[in-house]
Amino acid sequence: MLDLELRYEDGTTACRQVSLPLEIGRSPQCGLRLAAWRVAKRHARIERRPDGAFIDDFGSLGGTLVNGRRISQYGPLLMGDEVIIGPCLIRVRAAPQPLPAQQPSLPQDASPQSGLPAPAAGSSGVPAPSPESAQAQGRAIGDAHASAVDACERLALAAAATQEAQDGELGVLLQHRRRLHKALLKALDLRRRDVAALSDAALRAEAQAVLGDIVHNDPQLPASVNRQALLLDVVNEAVGLGPLEPLLADASISEIMVNRHDEIFIESQGRLRRHPSGFSSEQAVLGVIERIVSPLGRRIDESSPMVDARLRDGSRVNAVIPPIALRGASLTIRKFPQHRPSMDDLLRVEALDVCMRDFLQACVAGRKNIIVSGGTGSGKTTLLNVLSNCIPEGERIVTIEDAAELRLNHRHLVTLEARPPNLEGRGRVEIRDLVRNALRMRPDRIVVGECRGGEAFDMLAAMNTGHEGSLTTLHANSPRDALARLETMILMAGMDLPLAAVREHIASSIDLLVQQVRAGDGKRFISAIVEVTGMESGRIQLQPLFAYQAGPPAAFAGCGVMPDFAARDDGGVFGQMDPGLFSQRTVLGRGSASLCPAQAS
Repeated sequence: MLDLELRYEDGTTACRQVSLPLEIGRSPQCGLRLAAWRVAKRHARIERRPDGAFIDDFGSLGGTLVNGRRISQYGPLLMGDEVIIGPCLIRVRAAPQPLPAQQPSLPQDASPQSGLPAPAAGSSGVPAPSPESAQAQGRAIGDAHASAVDACERLALAAAATQEAQDGELGVLLQHRRRLHKALLKALDLRRRDVAALSDAALRAEAQAVLGDIVHNDPQLPASVNRQALLLDVVNEAVGLGPLEPLLADASISEIMVNRHDEIFIESQGRLRRHPSGFSSEQAVLGVIERIVSPLGRRIDESSPMVDARLRDGSRVNAVIPPIALRGASLTIRKFPQHRPSMDDLLRVEALDVCMRDFLQACVAGRKNIIVSGGTGSGKTTLLNVLSNCIPEGERIVTIEDAAELRLNHRHLVTLEARPPNLEGRGRVEIRDLVRNALRMRPDRIVVGECRGGEAFDMLAAMNTGHEGSLTTLHANSPRDALARLETMILMAGMDLPLAAVREHIASSIDLLVQQVRAGDGKRFISAIVEVTGMESGRIQLQPLFAYQAGPPAAFAGCGVMPDFAARDDGGVFGQMDPGLFSQRTVLGRGSASLCPAQAS
């Protein structure tokens, strides 16, 4: 028998003792019927095996979760295990013991050693055990299995008790944080105080002093609580960014993801992991989001539940709140280091090799139009910033972005940023409007942070009408996909042009496509540099110049072909370029690279 406790989403509970095997599903023929759309007709089955009770999922769409993890098979079930199927949580109150091990029965005329006829009486051989000794051996093995199972159950119960204790302590700590937070706001009376007149440092110092008195005179705080850490957490949440403060200060963290107020994930060294910190409540997350977007003139509410913003250090922020965020307010912060990478930094981390570096620097100096394409988080903006810093001094640069992220080391620089609509739905300024306006600002270079829509047409028009050397990025998985996305975005601009004319426009505007990728281990690098050579038979032609070879060994390799614009340039930047630059192969190592002749493919 299996003793189960059933808990449903509507709050009802029930206890049942069931015999095995037990089928669970929506069908009336199932031993445990759960009438819900998330439950399949035959969802799962629990059956007894020699090692105990095992549960098998029949491949249902909703799946079966055991102790918070989706499983296809799990066992043996132990006391305290929690199984979630649709709207029902099934807690195991008592599980059956494993069956005692038994010796296999053999025919009387067979030997237990080899299956051959048993030796005759008086001949050499191992005598058959007596029935009494066989029963005693079986009982001993059964007792040993029972002891092992009991030990496993005790360990599982101890681990569950430890986890429950930790969760209980965290819950108690969050309650104290909420209570102290309210007391601090009441003491400061922030709504009536002129917060704008105070600097951040002055407001934080005053909040720490007020909260210090509250914590010192609070009789409800347990003696085991670290009061200094609790004070810092509450102050950060009241006048700062809460638990995000230490994460933003940690240089090893590149991205912060708040899925809900008590669930924070971080990216470090290219890997995602759960962080133990959290906000005290949903209202605390909303307060932090408001403190981020308000100084930028942005707003977020039920009528406009999404916002893109930035922090003071340039880090990118995206926030989504209910009603479209069903689990609660969500916040994503893409951090940008204080030290902006240079070409030498990219070379050091093997994001490219020496030949690719020299070629890209020559292309930027030679005023070639470049598009950096790649997936989300692949490093497109970082590479765009590095390429923009290769623009020679003395040229006028206009940058256009949704949220200002680029940091260029140029004196002659104009930075433009798009603007969302105001409360009345007016005043919206799109990137396309800024690109059009930039053409009247006498720019030598136009740098667009990312093309997402109709601004792609205006950007290509600028590239093709005297603003050579412009740079931008877009989302694409390959250089060929980047061209297809450009075609789609130009058609999105509402231009009634035939596809052949659109492709001619693209082919005459773009010189180079640089594909940026992010590997499974978190490493970001350039996977291909491709030249746009023109049109042939109605199709845009691409010529690979450099490519990443996965190996082993991994390497960057030139494709052995010099670009057409370099071959035509006799006295310019490319006139002195060594053709052998496109025939080298750089083998990648642990932080270092060795140069060797390219191998024929």
